[in-house]
Amino acid sequence: MSQTWFDTFSRILVPVAGKLNNNRYLKVLRDAFMLAFPLTIFGSIAVVLANLPFLDKVMSKGTLSTFSAALSVAPQATMGIMSVFVVFGIGYYLAKSYDVEAVFGGAIALVSFLILTPFVWQTEGKEVVANVIPLDRLGAKGMFLGMIVAFLAGEIYRWVVQKDITIKMPAGVPPAVSRSFSALIPALITLSVFLIINIIVTQGFQTNMHDVIYRTIQSPLVGLGSGIVPTLAAIFITQILWFFGLHGQIIINSVMDPIWNTLSLENLNSYMDKGEVPHIINKQFMEIYTVGMGGTGMTLAVVIAMLFFMKSKQMKQIGKLAIGPGLFNVNEPVIFGLLIVMNPLIIFPWIIAPMAVTLVTYLAMSTGMVPPPTGVAVPWTVPIFINGIMATNSLAGGLLQIVNFSIVLLIWFPFLKFMDRMNLQKEQEEGSDETTKNAS
Repeated sequence: MSQTWFDTFSRILVPVAGKLNNNRYLKVLRDAFMLAFPLTIFGSIAVVLANLPFLDKVMSKGTLSTFSAALSVAPQATMGIMSVFVVFGIGYYLAKSYDVEAVFGGAIALVSFLILTPFVWQTEGKEVVANVIPLDRLGAKGMFLGMIVAFLAGEIYRWVVQKDITIKMPAGVPPAVSRSFSALIPALITLSVFLIINIIVTQGFQTNMHDVIYRTIQSPLVGLGSGIVPTLAAIFITQILWFFGLHGQIIINSVMDPIWNTLSLENLNSYMDKGEVPHIINKQFMEIYTVGMGGTGMTLAVVIAMLFFMKSKQMKQIGKLAIGPGLFNVNEPVIFGLLIVMNPLIIFPWIIAPMAVTLVTYLAMSTGMVPPPTGVAVPWTVPIFINGIMATNSLAGGLLQIVNFSIVLLIWFPFLKFMDRMNLQKEQEEGSDETTKNAS
């Protein structure tokens, strides 16, 4: 890589990536999804338990049906209404970023979303049931509307508060009461805005905002995000950002997580209802088959190669330090110990290996050799092979990771060997100089 190209690329990319990384809205979105993370893990555990492959061998059909029905409430109450947690989280963290009362920001955002949500459900026989909220409106189908509404509601709420259009209570009033009255006018103004929008859309256009946003924004974006070309582009940009010392996952995931998480929810709903998985690429595809193989760049294979196949003391020492964290997908020791950041010697395997593995994984799943991830959330620290089985509910998912591991090892090996020879030569020269110095 020429220095001129390197400097030019760095001048263009680093400022843009820095702005994305520090963007208020992307930070809020990331924190909101993390708010829902422990809840979705709980729901995912229930899904895994209800779909263990050997249960039909140890339980009768009736017992298995009862067991599955008993556990089904857990995913419905967590992943099934994930939009609720995300909407509240966006409102909360956005208000907090402006130093206004955060809990009211979350509550107002959630109510604004519910105002635009139709409280009716239409059965397959076209019968309309009133005073109910279909779960899909609170889950995957309502995700994009929820995010848009939460940001708008949060901005309106904080603007009214910062303009000091609030009710002031005397000093002796308890703080909780005072805060409630302070939020009264901002809440009334914000909720009125969304009530007016709902009246216009439902009465004037005979539809609802959920369907409008789903058809015009969510469905096209989700369709685009489920393709292999945008996925490879996301992987490429992530690796490039890391190469320049920027946290690629945080930056790219802040943009892509709404799409990938929506795909995961659609997969999970379909898997629970029909046993089918419509989307290959989703949040679990990105985590389990990229980060879930030793961390960013799938570096567990790199660590194994350094520990067992390299000869220089430096690389073996890095391998020893990195193997423990690497098994649990923490790879900062190898990223900074091997000097992956700003190291032109390894930019090729650093970028190509994850993209090659992503393409192989997609082809294996699209041809039916390996089932796609079901949408079950798997903690990113679960080791390789185990997380592949958990994500796909299939042994084939874990075996595919072993194949991917071998691909990464083959791509990296010649570059590691070249660096190993350089280090070994340097160590021998230093040892020779030390011997000469001692002899004299």
